[in-house]
Amino acid sequence: MDHSNHTPLSAAELTESNLVGAPIYGVDDSKVGSVSHLHDSGSTGKAVVDVGGFLGIGSKPVLVSVGDLHMMRDQNGQVHGMTSWTKDQLKALPEHKD
Repeated sequence: MDHSNHTPLSAAELTESNLVGAPIYGVDDSKVGSVSHLHDSGSTGKAVVDVGGFLGIGSKPVLVSVGDLHMMRDQNGQVHGMTSWTKDQLKALPEHKD
């Protein structure tokens, strides 16, 4: 996926209404997870990313900084994120419990 035409979200757009459900892609453009919810908004907020599983079943929630997800909007208006982590690295993080 060529992300060069995608528009980074502003800090004001880093809200739960914009990010929940957004897929997160790793460096090789494979989907590594999706955002399930946020703790605070903006670039200093934390996102709970569901990693692994199928259709949300059997996934592991992990907590990461929103600023580390490089959230953007594609030319169709769809929000997604990029991270330098692999799926295995995210799975190795401690499970987040609300």
